[in-house]
Amino acid sequence: MARKKKNNNKFITLKRRLLAHNSPKDPVAEQYRTIRTNIQFSDADQDIKSLVLTSSGQAEGKSTTAANLAIVYAQQGLKVLLVDADLRKPTAQYTFRLENHTGLTNVLTKQSTLVQSVQETEIPDLYLLTSGPIPPNPAELLASKQMMEVLDEMRQKFDFVIFDTPPVLAVADAQILANQVDASILIVSSGKTEKDVALKSKELLKQSKSKLLGVVLNNLKVEEGNYYYYGSN
Repeated sequence: MARKKKNNNKFITLKRRLLAHNSPKDPVAEQYRTIRTNIQFSDADQDIKSLVLTSSGQAEGKSTTAANLAIVYAQQGLKVLLVDADLRKPTAQYTFRLENHTGLTNVLTKQSTLVQSVQETEIPDLYLLTSGPIPPNPAELLASKQMMEVLDEMRQKFDFVIFDTPPVLAVADAQILANQVDASILIVSSGKTEKDVALKSKELLKQSKSKLLGVVLNNLKVEEGNYYYYGSN
């Protein structure tokens, strides 16, 4: 019985992570759609098709936001690819309950093709590229010529690509990818992310010549629950 309860708790956790799919009428799910709308109207002169999501530190809601944002884009009928580009502590395989034997690292080392490595999710039009085996040199792989070629292929095969990356203050991975994609968003957690830390993260993204669209503030306590807000920088 204890084992069954553990499995149920895990299922409930996963259900909450994919709120935009499992509870689309929830007020928080609506906030994900608001973020999507703000991204779409952020720059009339540029059609944003690839996006990096990062945070200052661990456990600030970055991966949950990336997954749900990918879902609301797919709900528009777009063919969406979510890439777990955290090649140090990947989590997307747990969120979507998929295997992680083959993923981004295999594609970047030419052990597999993009088409062979991408997996379908239970959500229509949403595809996942997991991290693959954890490599000894994540930053070098992400900065490689092969990464740029793979990104071009992603843009050709998908309408929208979202990269879930490690915290920007921890390693250079997020900066490297932010320089290659159309735009980036910084995730901060209410009551957890300190202002000076968030400002430092913002500066690092700008130094990478990334188009920083703004900040998503999550875990803000209000009477109705936890809401997600999007603000321009």
